[in-house]
Amino acid sequence: MIGAGCVIVDSDWHSLSFNPIERHTQEGKTKPVVIGRNVFISTRCIILKGVHIGDNAIIGAGSVVTHDIPANAKAAGNPCRIL
Repeated sequence: MIGAGCVIVDSDWHSLSFNPIERHTQEGKTKPVVIGRNVFISTRCIILKGVHIGDNAIIGAGSVVTHDIPANAKAAGNPCRIL
């Protein structure tokens, strides 16, 4: 289940370079997001690139998930951490 207003991203979107060509290249800046079975992601969470969320995990409302969350864990906060 994924609550309202969640953002799940698999890239950095763009470079902050002053060079316009570099700002439009995505090469090497993407990593997949893996969400396990029976995961509950509460409202308005942000899940960043490369994160793996294990089966049965619960992510608290408004969390910013910057690293992996193991299976069966309850996690929340900014940055998100195991409770």
